[in-house]
Amino acid sequence: MPWWSAFKTFFFSEVVDDPMKYLVIGLGNIGAEYEDTRHNVGFKVVEQMAADKKEPFKSESKASVAKIKHKGRTLVLLKPTTYMNLSGEAVRYWMQKEKIPKERIIVVLDDLNLQFGTLRIRGKGSDGGHNGLKSIDQLTGGNNYIRLRIGIGAEFRKGQQVDYVLGEWSADEKSALPDLIKKSAEAILAIASIGLGRAMNQFNK
Repeated sequence: MPWWSAFKTFFFSEVVDDPMKYLVIGLGNIGAEYEDTRHNVGFKVVEQMAADKKEPFKSESKASVAKIKHKGRTLVLLKPTTYMNLSGEAVRYWMQKEKIPKERIIVVLDDLNLQFGTLRIRGKGSDGGHNGLKSIDQLTGGNNYIRLRIGIGAEFRKGQQVDYVLGEWSADEKSALPDLIKKSAEAILAIASIGLGRAMNQFNK
């Protein structure tokens, strides 16, 4: 190879995709009034993951971000600061910034259609009426990405869905929440380390 071609290849080639890097997005709303609500369980999970590795979140463009290591993998943890309905803006921005393709993004969210405490890992799927997923689907071009759904139940009367989702956990839920968040964090690490299929077999019970 001529010296100039070698020079250009070394100094000007594009950054190669790192197959060991994942983008983990915990969905939620910013602000103290939302901190302990059911809709913010995604935030709680990525916060736990960062705390376990003693890595702080830093305020960045469109999100608070922390990076952790696990079994040779790098996990970029994201808490969008765009509010739930615009979550896709943060996801698209950080996918591009970190050069992470859709097959290695993991979205963590609350799910009314699952009993409290139930986990469901899927490689793709519908938004299920969740505004955060709707935004991500729209701004990233489809629903072909991994999601971890965390059941919050549907213990509300007709017409009270918004109040329920944006309401705080019950006393019984609060007592069970630490274990649920820990298990959710373990599920995400499993996806990154042993793969989607094996993680689904382990946690989709």
